[in-house]
Amino acid sequence: MLIHEPVIESAEAVGSVEPALSVRNLTVLYDQDAGIEEVSFDVYPGEKVAVIGPNGAGKSTLMKAIMGLLQPRAGEIKAHRTPGYVPQYEAVNWDFPVTVGDVVMMGRIRRIGWLMWPRRADWQAVDAALDRVGLSDLAGRQIGELSGGQRRRVFIARALVQEAEVLILDEPFSGVDASAQVEMMAVLDTLQKEGMTILLSTHDLGLAFQRFDRVLALRYRLVAYGSPNTVYTPEVLAAVYGGSLAALDNGQHVTVFVDDHQCC
Repeated sequence: MLIHEPVIESAEAVGSVEPALSVRNLTVLYDQDAGIEEVSFDVYPGEKVAVIGPNGAGKSTLMKAIMGLLQPRAGEIKAHRTPGYVPQYEAVNWDFPVTVGDVVMMGRIRRIGWLMWPRRADWQAVDAALDRVGLSDLAGRQIGELSGGQRRRVFIARALVQEAEVLILDEPFSGVDASAQVEMMAVLDTLQKEGMTILLSTHDLGLAFQRFDRVLALRYRLVAYGSPNTVYTPEVLAAVYGGSLAALDNGQHVTVFVDDHQCC
């Protein structure tokens, strides 16, 4: 089945609440090709939204454009609440000799000012952020000594000290084991309960459809956006993944879709 128009379900009970993030008719070129075209959606305060799609579908392009790291060719992005960014694991030099506390403090640079020394209040903010992600006892550890899951939580803390109200996470679960993923999801769930808005790209479709409020399906253009039940259909997933999606029977007459890609 071909989907010619995006399948979009309105958020429930938002009333007159202003979106935390609005994207309108966004087109971004990446290496002279269209990374994404005419993408429009809203994310509301306190929502946890998963972005899914195959390799090269524009997930990272979308994240970077929202954070101002890529300039749109057309369209508009409005962040009505302060965003904080957790980049892809592979985009970070983990061999750089800095401590966990130093990495988190980098999130305070704009508030402190360049060439200015951190104040007591800044270090208190770092301690509070590390406590929120469960790493308060590792502030003095070299970042390279941490596990993959711990490193990702450090970057969540770095976003938190920017006083972010919207977390933008680009493939945070790539390459981590199941226990690390559970720990990170526990952190994100707690942050959501505290009022944080979360937009996260992932290849883990089970996670996207079971643990997120809404799912945004992307393949250069917006294919579908709505509750998991709205997006979790053979028609939508076929339009997003084509032949790259495996359909498995889990023994209970339920079709389980598995994205066979492992990177962005």
